[in-house]
Amino acid sequence: MPFFRADHIGSLLRPKKLREAFRAKSGIALKEIQDEAIRDVVRLQRDCGLQVISDGEFRRISYWEKFVRLTKGLEVRDAVFTFHDAEGQESKFTAPYVSGKVSRAEPITLDEFGFGNTKITMPAPSTMHFYRFTDWGSAYDKAEAFFKDLGKVYQAEIADLAEAGCQYVQIDEVAVAILCDPAAREKVKAHGEDPDRLVDLYIDAINEAVKGRPAEMTVGVHVCRGNYKGMYLSEGGYDSVAEKFFGRANVDHFLLEFDTPRAGGFAPLRFVPKMKGVVLGLVSSKTPRLESLNELKHRVDEASRYVDAGRLAISPQCGFASTIGGNPVTEADERAKLKLCVDAAQAIWG
Repeated sequence: MPFFRADHIGSLLRPKKLREAFRAKSGIALKEIQDEAIRDVVRLQRDCGLQVISDGEFRRISYWEKFVRLTKGLEVRDAVFTFHDAEGQESKFTAPYVSGKVSRAEPITLDEFGFGNTKITMPAPSTMHFYRFTDWGSAYDKAEAFFKDLGKVYQAEIADLAEAGCQYVQIDEVAVAILCDPAAREKVKAHGEDPDRLVDLYIDAINEAVKGRPAEMTVGVHVCRGNYKGMYLSEGGYDSVAEKFFGRANVDHFLLEFDTPRAGGFAPLRFVPKMKGVVLGLVSSKTPRLESLNELKHRVDEASRYVDAGRLAISPQCGFASTIGGNPVTEADERAKLKLCVDAAQAIWG
């Protein structure tokens, strides 16, 4: 079931002082600035009425950068995909590459918990594979063996978070969303790979990552179509992956993007098992336009034709700053959209 009726995806706009400190690589001073900025952004979330609180991912340059930096055996190279916008403009990006046997050298997200936050986010295991699926690594003969080792990194991280008192972990899954896109599926096939095999591989990798988690810990999977300065990686509804992904992923709920027609309709939600919930990403983090409360009520009502309303919640479709640069919105926009999610949740569920 959803942990909160009003949720959000985790990353929030970094203040200018924090962005400058990252660029200056200012060591101890950076940590002090991070601490101050995190206290401020926790206050912002509480002022909006949110119960789910993150640290804004303020200790990361991007949603996956810190995980890669602190995990042995991973490095960064160019991705095989590109971001694009509605006008067709493209932007290249970098991606993880497996250069050695992976292991957890030290805690990765543990220092992000303890500022009053209730949620910790992590990149999905597929992040370390799919963006360079044609040449993802040199240290393993088979991806299954890699994901087995990588799963141990997640398991240890989740165990430490649980011991610290964290009860909500979110896995950010982009590859499965890209594999909903017919164009991306054709690209994968053109390189001799089977997109359905990759979906199965990535579901198994998530299940391996969360294996053995404490019963009191809630795990949600955010399915993301890419989020870089308002640009996206893919489009297409969940139809081609819904039955197996919703049915086989061993998690409590799914945080799904439904902010634009690119995401398709709600019909695939009929495959979500009755013991699992759905957080509807109906509020866009990519544009300043503020959705209306009536619009959100109508869309939740639409979705409830396929999933009982008692198993639904609401959120922005993605974070506001998956990378340090952030999306083309202001902090005032961000605050208004977070508050809107709270107001909508209260109006719909009470």
